[in-house]
Amino acid sequence: MIRAVLNSNLTLIIALFFGVITGYWNNPICNQTATAISEIFINLLKLISAPIIFLSIFSVISGMLNVEEFKNISKKLIKYTLLTTYTAACIALILYILIDPARMLEVKPFSQVPLNVEKGYLNYLIQIVPSNILTPFSENQVISVLFLAILFSIASLGLQKEQRLFLHSFFSGLNALIMKVASWVIYLIPIAIWSFITLLMKDMQQGFKVTEVALYLLTIVAANLIQGFIILPLFARIKGVSPVKLFLNMLPALSLAFFSKSSSATLPMTMRCAEERAGMSKKLTNLAFPLCTAINMNGCAAFILVTVLFVSMSNGIHYSMVEMILWTFIATIAAVGNAGVPMGCYFLSSAFLALQNIPLTLLAVILPFYAIIDMLETTINVWSDSCVVAVVEHEMETAKDTLPGIEVISAEK
Repeated sequence: MIRAVLNSNLTLIIALFFGVITGYWNNPICNQTATAISEIFINLLKLISAPIIFLSIFSVISGMLNVEEFKNISKKLIKYTLLTTYTAACIALILYILIDPARMLEVKPFSQVPLNVEKGYLNYLIQIVPSNILTPFSENQVISVLFLAILFSIASLGLQKEQRLFLHSFFSGLNALIMKVASWVIYLIPIAIWSFITLLMKDMQQGFKVTEVALYLLTIVAANLIQGFIILPLFARIKGVSPVKLFLNMLPALSLAFFSKSSSATLPMTMRCAEERAGMSKKLTNLAFPLCTAINMNGCAAFILVTVLFVSMSNGIHYSMVEMILWTFIATIAAVGNAGVPMGCYFLSSAFLALQNIPLTLLAVILPFYAIIDMLETTINVWSDSCVVAVVEHEMETAKDTLPGIEVISAEK
């Protein structure tokens, strides 16, 4: 096992090394090859991410004997998810007030049109419920896939035992099949890392003017680093989980999250690290990580809050302290509903600004830097998922709660 880990880490280091070299070389053929490989790899990850979310949740919940067992686990996950996500938004607000990045830009007078939050969120809630069962999978709508998984799996608990047994066995088999494909995709990680690094180095050589948005970037990065290196480790330590040990165990998943910029695409590796390296229960990880991947977006909450405040205030809009605090709740709710795909937070921020009829010129300036921001945010999201799930398992083991005693239907019964 140790030799396999060392070999894996060595392979990643070699891939990083060659990625830096080919990125600085900036050869058109290498760049085209890297682009093709990265797109194929991301497509493969997206191909299996939605089925993994649905099948993992369905195979676990459908095997429980009643709804109470599901509620015992999910309420802990949702509680800590909301707590960590809202904390991230609050940290971002405090840093935004202290740094005040909008002061570096020339403020333009702007006539604000009130944000129609009711209409925006009404449409958002409507879109969560798909009109076609295949649409969430074909369009990779993670939150809708989550909705279908919970809806059908809870409904299955009301069926006769023989019917539940059949459905549980069938979807558990499909889940095993998808996870086998995921294990093959994971073998492609080194070459994928090479392609990501090559493209990243190429983009960094383009040279962008950063003076106008330097403080904005500082605010975003600082908020994520404080959340990742202080808040989440402190949260884990207070709850009795060693953050250092957990970090080392989850490092391969965190590395993939950084370069893939997609927490949903990283899900197979996250679950594998949690089970094989961190020793977490497969019953819990199959339910918890797909759920957290869909709703636990610490980095996204910070990005939405800072970006909306920065762009709108740079266009002459003034917010009172009460309004800024209100935005922490809005950013948290939006982050919870954000799909774990690349640039999801960017598009959500654009939507909020568009609803207020605020010019989006600054978003175009931010866009070249978003690749780096998205890498950091995705890593924080996966790290937060890991901390939340580890804390929930520790609490359930300590209290001898639902996890050890979950009765699950199996084909052997």
